[in-house]
Amino acid sequence: MKKVALFAFRGDLSCFIHVLLNAIDFREKDYEVQVILEGEATKLVAELAKKDNPMHAIFEKTKALGLIAGVCRACSHQLGSQEAAVAEGFALLDDMHGHPGMARYMNDGFTVLIF
Repeated sequence: MKKVALFAFRGDLSCFIHVLLNAIDFREKDYEVQVILEGEATKLVAELAKKDNPMHAIFEKTKALGLIAGVCRACSHQLGSQEAAVAEGFALLDDMHGHPGMARYMNDGFTVLIF
């Protein structure tokens, strides 16, 4: 099976929505997909969880498909977004000095893409 890990760092909503859209598209094309939120992207969880956010439905679809692997523990703690990530049921990823490591995904056969 083809595998892709999408690491999202940017806190720009319009950029992050493209990560989610691509994750859905990859899944529809029979890829195994994992979205990892790092850096400022961790702050978008609280914003997208709001039902009145115009992009909420895309966020919910991505969650329902199980495409979000988790959120960086260190960055979400530092940026005050960890509580929102936990409330959404996301794993806190920390296998590389408190951050999610990319090598783990590459060792598991994933192509790593950084946004």
